[in-house]
Amino acid sequence: MAATVRKQGQPRTAGPAKQSKPSKKGKAKECASPEAPPSLPVESSWQWTALTESLVSAIPPIFTRDGSYFFSLAGDSVRIYAAATGKVVSTLTAPSPTSSDVPATLTCAVLDPHNAFQLVTGSDSGVLAVWDFLEATLVQIIDIAQPIHYICAHENFNDTVFVSAGGQNKGGKESHAVVLSVSLKPADAASQSTSQKSSKITAVGRTRQPTGLAFSPRGNWLVATAGHKAYVASTASLRAGFTKYVSPERLTCLAFHPSEEYFATGDEKGVVRLWYCLTDQPPAKGVEKKTQTSSLHWHAHAVSSIAFTPNGAYLLSGGEESVLVIWQLHSGKREYLARLGSPIKTITVVTSANRDEEYLLGLADATYAFVSATTLKLSRTYSRVKLDPSALAGTISSSSHLTPLSVHAPTSTLILPSSHPSSLQIFSPLSGTLVSELEVSPSNRVSRRDEKPIEPCRVERVAVSADGNWMASVDRREGDEDTHAESYLKIWSWDRKTGFWILNTRIDRPHGLQRVTAVAFNPSTALLATAGADGTVKTWRTQITKRGPEAQEEFWVARSTHIVHDESPSDVSWSPDGSLLAVTTPHQVALLAPLTNELLHTLAYPEGGRFSSSHFIGKGGQYVAVAGENEVLLWDLIALRVQWHHKYSGPIAALVAHPRGNTFAVVLGSPTSSSSQVVEVRAESPQSVRTVTIPFGLRNVVWYPLLSSFSLVGITHDWRVIVVGEEARIPKNVKPAATDLKATASVQRRTLFEDIFGRSAFTEDLVASASSSTAVVPSSHTVGPSLFDAFTTSATYLMPPLETFFEPILTNRLKPREPTEPAAQPDPEVEDVEMDVDLVVSSAPEGRNVERGELDTLVALFRSTLKARSPAPSIPTRKREHVNGTAHVNGSSTPKPPPAQVNGASKPAVPPPTPLVNGRKRKKSMG
Repeated sequence: MAATVRKQGQPRTAGPAKQSKPSKKGKAKECASPEAPPSLPVESSWQWTALTESLVSAIPPIFTRDGSYFFSLAGDSVRIYAAATGKVVSTLTAPSPTSSDVPATLTCAVLDPHNAFQLVTGSDSGVLAVWDFLEATLVQIIDIAQPIHYICAHENFNDTVFVSAGGQNKGGKESHAVVLSVSLKPADAASQSTSQKSSKITAVGRTRQPTGLAFSPRGNWLVATAGHKAYVASTASLRAGFTKYVSPERLTCLAFHPSEEYFATGDEKGVVRLWYCLTDQPPAKGVEKKTQTSSLHWHAHAVSSIAFTPNGAYLLSGGEESVLVIWQLHSGKREYLARLGSPIKTITVVTSANRDEEYLLGLADATYAFVSATTLKLSRTYSRVKLDPSALAGTISSSSHLTPLSVHAPTSTLILPSSHPSSLQIFSPLSGTLVSELEVSPSNRVSRRDEKPIEPCRVERVAVSADGNWMASVDRREGDEDTHAESYLKIWSWDRKTGFWILNTRIDRPHGLQRVTAVAFNPSTALLATAGADGTVKTWRTQITKRGPEAQEEFWVARSTHIVHDESPSDVSWSPDGSLLAVTTPHQVALLAPLTNELLHTLAYPEGGRFSSSHFIGKGGQYVAVAGENEVLLWDLIALRVQWHHKYSGPIAALVAHPRGNTFAVVLGSPTSSSSQVVEVRAESPQSVRTVTIPFGLRNVVWYPLLSSFSLVGITHDWRVIVVGEEARIPKNVKPAATDLKATASVQRRTLFEDIFGRSAFTEDLVASASSSTAVVPSSHTVGPSLFDAFTTSATYLMPPLETFFEPILTNRLKPREPTEPAAQPDPEVEDVEMDVDLVVSSAPEGRNVERGELDTLVALFRSTLKARSPAPSIPTRKREHVNGTAHVNGSSTPKPPPAQVNGASKPAVPPPTPLVNGRKRKKSMG
């Protein structure tokens, strides 16, 4: 076995490193010389955790009575969001069925109409769970032993819910469901078990596979939608069953008017229909009828969700067009909120005392968007990672389309695909938040219903330079009989001031109409290398052009083109110092000098399989690891020989090198497989240092240097973002546990008084104390932030009378003024002496200095006001007499101070004020 090395086209042979020949017993081992012996026991010190989830609920969120929180169903859990901040404050996990280890999936939920702090959920395992979401406790479990699809409740039915349950579709045939009345009272009241059977279950009627279930406002009618029919039952005679009303199209959603006795449906043709079939006549069991309806049609695709406003004047509808339509029912006029970025799946109307009316839209890319009802504009959006709905639905094969992924080191963010194939999103793993979204290729996102779907340009490659100043993206679209093929290489510059990527250069067809297979930046200089299926490797550089005396423009141009041994390159990579460029072809690796465009060496290994990628290992780039379909080959560039060769039992999905150490990670498993394995390997030996098994396939994996000494970030086949690394440095899971909500204070709405005069000091104390976990009722001597915390977190009936707070507040807020000592009088006998001293004037209290002009303005204002008033009644003056220097007024006398004598002349007793001047003190005049 030999390894072939060719230098500048001349053949050369280098033997492998000398190794002891392993003994073979029984079946021959796959590893042969220079392959290493089998791996030693693995250290399971690596861990993995998911930073985001890929679950999008089709159930509209449910708000609490005060509108402070809303509930969203995600898999087997209920996430409780704070409406003001969008953060998940608590998570309620549904119990798994005892007969199966597979977690149950929640399908529906409703608030208990008799207890506003209890939530009732249903799952596909047939379990009804009653939660006290304030204390985050599971109160009761009722098992009805069949999958639950929809649930509704009304205050007319105490301790009773109505559910639509039944089997799922099997073998492509639509199965039937049944609407049941289920009592939440357990069959065995004396039992201490939480999970019990219901004391009473009554069947109302059978339906097709349901799409909605709801009560009328007064609870007189129960309506279910399924297939092409609306099933109507009178709650006064449930035993009579349903009356069926036929729809021309298949129904998709249902909503009741908040005050009147009619309901609305949406169908798969985009028609919103209002049904006026609720009458006082008893229903005819099992009879199909037609009734009076009115239609509202704008949508070209199926209507996903509809909702009435609380006053009943407007109807909201949304669907695949990513447009919210607001219908004015009495006139039929409509308004639009377009370009929401993703199809609308759910619509919920939010009303609360702390804020104006809003519409909460649940989008198909796992984003929640709040729309102001007054301005019809997006007020705020909450999203972690935007998901691609087409990829989640399975309409796009993961093997036919690539998943771009890269790291922007200056901001520690990830660049990954967004909800549309032509866009990218910027995600921060450290904070778990979505930073921004970049539309790489503007395109239409919705096609007409009867036409072929538009094939958009897809972002296939993305790479970021080491300094973070440049980003290269490749977007491409296949051609057909209607459209021509497109391929673009776009280079973006990072704007540090705004924090956005700005398009700098667009290169059309960088490798013709062939696919670009690899993109990589030089780590030390402004060079970019691309490889294409046309069999060429191209390098690109920057060029500066002056646009004026001082202005200049920097853009990218082509630098060189290489053809490597008439084979299509699949990968390119740079050495750590940027002096070598490795080009991988199916049977060899070519080492190029980028400065001289010279082919230095060609690494070949005839005994190996087809190569897919190559990576420099080590800080100095001494080794090159070449990955194949299921094998890894390590070359020593100094000795020009194969260090070792190892085959794995499964396919290799990716190979990620450590940027500073002599280690790298090998990811085993295909993107569509149910599990993957990440193995850490050192350059000295192919023995596994440590490994971790992940229960899903990985689309792409990159190095993320800020989490631990060796950490990776990847995207799974279901579009979850995970991190693999040391357990101590991995961020905590973003899914919080069940949390008590009684101590959580909601954000209060800003009042009109605060808009005019600003926030009060008392309000600041209230906000500062909102983070306190417990409320403490203060005593009469100490009043602090805990007082205001008690107002927000304690029940009102537990608070003392308000008059008891008056004295503690005044004692704490109004402090008595400290007595001031009288100023010392100068001794008249002490003669002033001439001395240099600076007079110190007492400092004014802190605050804004009042200008003289402001005082003059106020004086003039008060004078003009007093003059405008009517003169006060005159008071007769009394005669004043002076007798012996004493003034007498009506018999009363006021002593007059004697005049001061100075040199025989009389002077006033009080001297006139003297202006205060800083500087030298004047000497006292002695006459």
